[in-house]
Amino acid sequence: MKKVLFATTALIATAGMAAAELNISGYGRFGLTYDSGGPNAALEGTGGYPSNGNDRAVNGVSKTNIISRLRLQFDYSTETDSGVEIGGRMRAEADNDNNAPQVMLWSAPRFYVSYGGFTVGVGNINGAFEYMPGTYLETRAAGAGLDGAQFVSHIGNVNDEYFNWDYYDSDGNVTNGVEAMYSAGGFGAHLSYSTNVGAVAMDRIAANVSYTFGDWTVALAHQSSDNAWEDKTAVSISGDLGQFGVRVAYADNEGIDKFGLYGNVELGAASKLVAWVTDEDAVSAADVAAGRNDNRDSIATSNGQEGTSFGINYSYDLGGGASFETGYRRGSNDNNTFQAGVAFSF
Repeated sequence: MKKVLFATTALIATAGMAAAELNISGYGRFGLTYDSGGPNAALEGTGGYPSNGNDRAVNGVSKTNIISRLRLQFDYSTETDSGVEIGGRMRAEADNDNNAPQVMLWSAPRFYVSYGGFTVGVGNINGAFEYMPGTYLETRAAGAGLDGAQFVSHIGNVNDEYFNWDYYDSDGNVTNGVEAMYSAGGFGAHLSYSTNVGAVAMDRIAANVSYTFGDWTVALAHQSSDNAWEDKTAVSISGDLGQFGVRVAYADNEGIDKFGLYGNVELGAASKLVAWVTDEDAVSAADVAAGRNDNRDSIATSNGQEGTSFGINYSYDLGGGASFETGYRRGSNDNNTFQAGVAFSF
């Protein structure tokens, strides 16, 4: 998205303003996805990750489908005479998943004020837990394949409780919050707060800190939430060793531990290979009795997310902002996905 499709600069003659900019960028992706479905046919099509399942005999959805996305991103900013940057972001996005094409949807806006290494954002915020370094794959999709393959590789995604933290929603608005970010040298810090005043009042507060020294980055994050099972603590250590990269990560997802080991290697000038493995602990019987989803393999009605997941991703740079992407992921519930296609940015 670094290459701008369209940019316009309007010089504002009023006092206190220097210049305003609107940058439009984005990306597209398209290809094929295969989903083997989960191990329990009775649960197929009931929602949740990672086995929302494709079984034509159960939910009428083929295991192999076309997958695509188009995203347009609008970044707007201005700078005052005193050097303060004021701006924001909106996105428009359309997906085709499981042969269910989606019309273009707009995100709610995010606004920010930035000076030096300090930034305050409001609205559709990025979220401190989401922006913790060392939690997403070093791939174009930030997960396996074209669309991340439900991001099973993320240490915060457990027990069908996926993405239960604040993040920038590209086709709607899941949060309305405020955040503060600071960076200086190798140090970074991020604090975020959001509130939901809908049917159920819910507050979330999260923070992360990180430090980069040489080729290594360490990061720590915590989230506290009024909503059940959303308290999280995570830590990661990442190493960028030139041609090779390594990372280990761990999260306590309110009693469900998940560990991750990750590696990537550049194969020549145009190819990159990423591999990963995670292990998710079982939910406690006490939490299940209190109403939490049950990921235990020993329970016949469970999606069986307890245990080990792994995957591999291959990317080949085609030039001009385009690449060929393919990835395989096997979930701990025996769900297999394979995706292949083309992604391009503009």
